[in-house]
Amino acid sequence: MECDASEEDEVTRLAAELVRIDSSDPGAYEGELERFVRAWLAPRVDAARAADGTPLATLEELEALPDRTCLRATIPAAGGGAGMAAGDDSPAGPGPADLTLCCHMDTVQLGDGWSDETPALGGVVRDGELWGRGSCDMKGGLACAMLAFGDALDLVRRRGRAPERSVSLLCTVDEEDVMRGCEAAIRAGWLDGRGWVLDTEPTDSLARGAHKGRTWFELDMAGVTAHASTPWRGADAVAALSEAICHVRRAFQTLAPHASLGKPTVTFGQVEGGYSPYVVPDFARAWIDMRLVPPYDTAWARGLVEQAIARAEEAVPGVRGSYRVTGDRPAIEPNPDSALLAALRDAARGEGYDVETDTFTGYTDTAVVAGICHNRECLSYGPGSLEVAHKPNEHVPVADLARVRAVLSRLSRGVVG
Repeated sequence: MECDASEEDEVTRLAAELVRIDSSDPGAYEGELERFVRAWLAPRVDAARAADGTPLATLEELEALPDRTCLRATIPAAGGGAGMAAGDDSPAGPGPADLTLCCHMDTVQLGDGWSDETPALGGVVRDGELWGRGSCDMKGGLACAMLAFGDALDLVRRRGRAPERSVSLLCTVDEEDVMRGCEAAIRAGWLDGRGWVLDTEPTDSLARGAHKGRTWFELDMAGVTAHASTPWRGADAVAALSEAICHVRRAFQTLAPHASLGKPTVTFGQVEGGYSPYVVPDFARAWIDMRLVPPYDTAWARGLVEQAIARAEEAVPGVRGSYRVTGDRPAIEPNPDSALLAALRDAARGEGYDVETDTFTGYTDTAVVAGICHNRECLSYGPGSLEVAHKPNEHVPVADLARVRAVLSRLSRGVVG
């Protein structure tokens, strides 16, 4: 089905405006973008009132980190909704909605390598694509969700009464780092094990609800310094670290794949050590990124790292190893019986599209909700491809923006009925 040209223009214009606002993390962060989104939502929320003047929507802020604020707009249900029953409010406001559209406002750093014709903050539309940092990850998806929420709010406003089910638009911070915005929303009661949660990450037209686990380590080796001409007087921390790295890498090569999530992987993304080519190094550190699948989890990974340290200490006498877990996210297995997936497919069919499923190779805000809250109704569905995210000349097809806006609008309007 062809999307209405005016709707395509509307979502493209809004996404381009969002791209032109720097919200890089680290960098400018989300402040200016949060103010833009709040200014866009505020008059719409304020205008949504019943005949007696009762508000039909709310707008809330939550400071997740100093000067970094999450934003939530909600159309509450007349009888409560997933977490909005009487007496079920958190200090930060009502609990989770029946449907939460979850979008992060930060992007990765702007970076180098951008074309002069499509600069990072240009928001240029060219060759059927919107170009710029965050265009697909995930300001395009944010624009789709904002307009879908606005469409649902317009329906409720015209009807003049609260719906039977609730919808929220949640805009988070820090997703491109360690997802402390989503964690703050969970602590505030905005998200939990109830309700549907859909983020708009780039998914190549697929619904993605399964994720490999993500466990991060800092692995340290402490040695003894000595002159490079007399290495036996020292203990080489770099050599010990290499022994540990090789032990971990060889172990991963033997691991069996998961039927849905594939093979576990390990990456040694950063290594440092020593201070001179002519000195036995007394310190070395590696940052390790493990993407785990059942039955392998963080407890198993700790055991492997401890084995690697023991192997290194044996191979390089005098060295002592230690480690710290810096990230611990569980694997999320697929839920073929998901009611959210069924509703998303119905909405897509209503717009002339089919929705297939696949695993998400990254980790998202909805995966955090699924992992912490054990919520089995969490999905990713958004415009664009993860293959072009986090790179120079990031872009998203205009047709994708229109498709996702139409599907999310139908889904949201269906929830508020």
